[in-house]
Amino acid sequence: MNFSAKRLSQTVTQLCLSKGINHVVISPGSRNAPLTIGFTEHPDFTCFSIVDERCAAFFALGMAQQFKKPVALVCSSGSALLNYFPAIAEAFYSDIPLVVLSADRPSELLEIGDGQTIQQEDVYGKHILYNANCKEGDEDQTYNETEINIALNTAIELQGPVHVNIPFSEPLYHTVDTLKVSPQNVPARATSEEVTINLDEFTETWNKSDKKMILVGVLPPNSIDEQYITALAKGESVLVLTETTSNLHHEHFISAIDQLITPLGEADFKALQPDILLTFGGMVVSKRIKKFLRNYKPKAHWHVDAKKAYDTYFALSKHIKTTPDTFLKAFLPKTKQVSSTYQRSWLTVKKERAALHKEYVATAPYSDFKVYSNVFIQLPNDIQLQVANSAAIRYAQLFDLPSSVQFFCNRGTSGIDGSVSTAIGAAYASQLPTLLITGDLSFFYDSNALWNNYTPSNFKIILINNSGGGIFRILPGAKDTQHFNRFFETKHQLSAKQLAEMYQFDYTSTHNGVTLKEELSDFFTSSEKPKILEIFTPSEVNDTVLLDYFKFLK
Repeated sequence: MNFSAKRLSQTVTQLCLSKGINHVVISPGSRNAPLTIGFTEHPDFTCFSIVDERCAAFFALGMAQQFKKPVALVCSSGSALLNYFPAIAEAFYSDIPLVVLSADRPSELLEIGDGQTIQQEDVYGKHILYNANCKEGDEDQTYNETEINIALNTAIELQGPVHVNIPFSEPLYHTVDTLKVSPQNVPARATSEEVTINLDEFTETWNKSDKKMILVGVLPPNSIDEQYITALAKGESVLVLTETTSNLHHEHFISAIDQLITPLGEADFKALQPDILLTFGGMVVSKRIKKFLRNYKPKAHWHVDAKKAYDTYFALSKHIKTTPDTFLKAFLPKTKQVSSTYQRSWLTVKKERAALHKEYVATAPYSDFKVYSNVFIQLPNDIQLQVANSAAIRYAQLFDLPSSVQFFCNRGTSGIDGSVSTAIGAAYASQLPTLLITGDLSFFYDSNALWNNYTPSNFKIILINNSGGGIFRILPGAKDTQHFNRFFETKHQLSAKQLAEMYQFDYTSTHNGVTLKEELSDFFTSSEKPKILEIFTPSEVNDTVLLDYFKFLK
């Protein structure tokens, strides 16, 4: 076995190995050669080569999302690590552990006009959990070991991105057959999930209230035990609203939030206004629920999360620092049933909305709405579903999903960048067949993601192509803006067909609803190659169909 001759490279790779960070995504370069040699020469690392650093970072994010442990990124000096920034920001807000290992010029070559050189130290600013700025030199070995240990442990313990900047002087490619260093591994601390706060004050308030709302944003699958889900559903005074990203399912939960609240008037809003708002999970998609809770504030808002709490509704009164499952385990036995019509009355509204929804779907013309309806009706069980941002995630909120589907979306920053790369990384890491549903702008924006040698054969993409950013047509006043088509909707006539051929995906397409059901059925069958189904929809009617849907619910 060969090792890089650089002590700093050996220190990094040995500490990663000690901490179980064994998946490494490498982008080509020269300055990072000591790291590349160190990782690729060791049989206990699984290494990936991806040229485009932005795609590489989102691919790593997708893997880390599934593994729930850090994945390392290795890049050369200069602008390379700047291309990681979108994925770093997503990881920061979505609590996904990434370790950026950026090679750098030695300090004497910085800011003197040398090539491929920028100011790399602390480059990610406030969007990183820890910056370790290493120094090259045997005399700095203890300092470097300490900094690297802290960075890697932070990624493990706090589940987020860290940056280790590593200067290397030339020569870069020399190897040795024995290690020069034996760095001390300071083990990451085991995280405690026990509730350490006094729950009595919450229990007393909870048991006196007959209007309690639970709102659940992004949660990984199986975050909350089934027994606690069942217990929450039994509470007459408890109304549970879930987003598709929550991965929670129960017939007494309301999943289509916008479907429920869009038709409501002031009297209804006052009836829905909770005394207590209890929130779990990450970012919430629905703008309507945010507006409602900001205008009709609860008397108390408690957020349960081991790490952070955002005052999204301008009413946050308590951050309970533990996981939802641990909180419910400690809290539910202390609660008692409160007689109330709160849940029952809103489940009646839910039933009425569902009937109207079904009626509208049956008569809706061919459009994005109709296509999404057909796609979600025909989804297979037991798959991983990755959904792109913008229109795709918003349509997903309107339709029921099988409870066996594991749902993911990059809602940390809600960007359209990186959705394809993330899905491929997640598909590689998951044991389940993976489907990505995406719009055309998100797909083409990240089309370099297909330049990837690690795409599983059971990976599939449904691309809904309405020839531009169709979501802008829905936004109030957007269509009246001058140069709307060019600078907002960004009309185009692109197709994924040539990309599919170049990257060896099976490709089919459809332009109407007549054969859509059959096309979807064929598409979901197994294949020896990954697949793309491109569904073209008429951009001019999509906004009207969706707005008419909400009018119909009234």
